[in-house]
Amino acid sequence: MSVRIHFLPDDVTIDAQPGESLLRVADRAGVSIPTGCLMGSCHACEVELDGEESVCSCISAVPDGRSRLTVNLYADPTW
Repeated sequence: MSVRIHFLPDDVTIDAQPGESLLRVADRAGVSIPTGCLMGSCHACEVELDGEESVCSCISAVPDGRSRLTVNLYADPTW
């Protein structure tokens, strides 16, 4: 079962599979998420899921058991 991912503020929606990397899904959707270490320690790729939880997209996957997910990208001028 796929999960419909909605990226903000870009207003882009794409279907993804549970377990797929959030960073990879964003890339497929043409959404640019800044990266740094690609291991989750620098938090350059941090995004907010459904307005509640912040995660590093390089080490986080599309969650299972959901039909929709909103990913809000942070704008950090230092990255």
